Amino acid sequence: MCPAKYRAVVFDRAVEEKLREICLEIQKRFSIYFVEVGTDRDHVHFLLQSIPTYQPTKIVRVIKSITAREIFRQLPQVKKKLWGGEFWGKGYYIATVGRHSSETAIQKYVKNQGVGVKNSYTQIHKGQLKIL
Repeated sequence: MCPAKYRAVVFDRAVEEKLREICLEIQKRFSIYFVEVGTDRDHVHFLLQSIPTYQPTKIVRVIKSITAREIFRQLPQVKKKLWGGEFWGKGYYIATVGRHSSETAIQKYVKNQGVGVKNSYTQIHKGQLKIL
């Protein structure tokens, strides 16, 4: 889970779509596969698969730095909502999914972020992100 800076409400339809595009580019350049991306108004949940040589902190650093830079570059109006010039908050939460935990349950949780609040989420399936 990665919150926006100041828990600002920044994830509207345009930001979700841009995030989707950026995640697909990250997926092409790095060995990070986005299984599911769920957005809520002020935070994002990512369900990822990656190679075992990447430390979880490196994965977060790559995702947060590239997505922030590209969202600010391509959607400059978002920067106005975040007066400190940073997109992501300092914190994040990481949990691993192994064979003894339910990837399906976690995927469903991530997928349903924002449902009821704005009834949309971002889903990635077989390399294609879709806003449903």
